[in-house]
Amino acid sequence: MKKTKDILWGGATASSQYEGGYKEGGKGLDTQDCRPYLKRTSDATTSTRLLTQDIIDEAKKCEGIGHYPFRQGSDGYHHIDEDIALLKELGIDIYRFSISWARLYPQGDEETPNEEGIKFYDHIFKEVHKAGMKIFLTMNHYAVPLYLVEHYGGWTNRKLIEFYERFATVVFENWGEYIDYFLPFNEINAGYFSPYNGVGLVKEKDQQTLVFQSLHHQFVASAKTIKIAKKLSPKSQSGCMVACFCYYPLTSTPEDNLKAVRDEEIHQWFAVDILANGHYPSYMDRFFRENDIHLTITEEDSELLKKYTCDFVSFSYYSSSIATCKEDGQQTAGNLVVSTKNPHLKASDWGWQIDPVGLRIMLNKMYDRTQKPVFICENGLGAHDIMEDGLIHDPYRIDYLEQHFKQIDEAIDDGVDVIGYIMWGVIDIVSAGSCEMEKRYGVVYVDANNLGQGTYKRYKKDSFKWYHDFIENKHKQFN
Repeated sequence: MKKTKDILWGGATASSQYEGGYKEGGKGLDTQDCRPYLKRTSDATTSTRLLTQDIIDEAKKCEGIGHYPFRQGSDGYHHIDEDIALLKELGIDIYRFSISWARLYPQGDEETPNEEGIKFYDHIFKEVHKAGMKIFLTMNHYAVPLYLVEHYGGWTNRKLIEFYERFATVVFENWGEYIDYFLPFNEINAGYFSPYNGVGLVKEKDQQTLVFQSLHHQFVASAKTIKIAKKLSPKSQSGCMVACFCYYPLTSTPEDNLKAVRDEEIHQWFAVDILANGHYPSYMDRFFRENDIHLTITEEDSELLKKYTCDFVSFSYYSSSIATCKEDGQQTAGNLVVSTKNPHLKASDWGWQIDPVGLRIMLNKMYDRTQKPVFICENGLGAHDIMEDGLIHDPYRIDYLEQHFKQIDEAIDDGVDVIGYIMWGVIDIVSAGSCEMEKRYGVVYVDANNLGQGTYKRYKKDSFKWYHDFIENKHKQFN
């Protein structure tokens, strides 16, 4: 094993996919609570991301969990102490989790927070800290209080910046002493590919100007959150995060190579360039002009973006993508996006193409571009796991992790300043992409199916021991 440097090894969950308890503790309905489970077909993933007002109205009529899996999640609301104990046993250095905005502010526009929500998260922060894990907080992981979408138009409305400031202030006033790293927004570029998830836009309002104006409001909210944190939690490190896709040109033609450059610029770099460098990149001028996109950006906005940039950059990475000017190639799924199939790669059960070297490429590109420390804050394998007699054998996941970890070492050897690696869905959670429980990422198995049926008991997979031993052995190299 190559000796590079010691980094943080962790695991992650997201409140909307993990907590459940959607009507308990005074929580309000949020956008993820309204996404229905659809039996998987080739387009099921896309269908669950493009919600119409009719679909939301139907969801609101359902008083129970029904076929809305995020309302139950992994039932973390009732298993939190057990799960923190499992994470401590696993031996991770850092736990990434998120706060439900609608649990602290059920509507989103209240003057004061929900005290039951404060108590719930107070317990989590203190217990994670007591367990010896660093805390990587995602302030907002897709879920927006539904009231803000229906009464304000989601992030199209500048008022949401004000509401988010209030939310952020409460978070740092209460738990700033515990927060080591934080992200104002998860995969902030998701608003472009998945407007309902990213910025709370229903399909009827999915227009490019509204999407990018919403993203701008999130960029400003991010800067204001960093400003708040600098005052209330000066030791906390602020980050930005995008979903990365690692584009390769399909052919060696100049046209395909140019397409790869442009796709990567628009799909992921523009958000990084704004949040890490403090201004809109010049290549967006042409994109906005050619797509008739007109944004309202104030002088104060520009000053905030310039002054309050992030301390570190981070990204999710699951698979690479192909860029081509041809439209006749075979398509395959991926995180947020659909791509032309790469004939040189194997794929997961969900068609996501497995490419460990792509992780090394993205680490190099991200660091070269920003010269800021890099955190891999999401990576992992979604797969069908079978439990027999309480045992789950998942050698495919162990192989996936091992191959990606080797590429992290290579990137560090390349000179990339890597802070850490966080395994996605370390405890099985409902997939944000396909709304399925059975698309499992964790090293901890949760006994539940796509319809919310099961005991919700926790079981350690073979990969649990493997990841534990890997972390232990890694740290021994540097002691």
